Amino acid sequence: MPDNSVDPSGNTEAFRAFTQNATPEEPAASKVPLIVGGVVVAVLLVALIVWLTA
Repeated sequence: MPDNSVDPSGNTEAFRAFTQNATPEEPAASKVPLIVGGVVVAVLLVALIVWLTA
């Protein structure tokens, strides 16, 4: 039974084509700005509530 899959490391030319065409994965988006924004909004809401009740 023939093996229909091509091993890119089988020869140098195929391996170079495989490594040059590989698309790099994009890093995951950081959630730090979202968390900081949420904390700032929460602090402002608490300050507004304290100011309105005073």
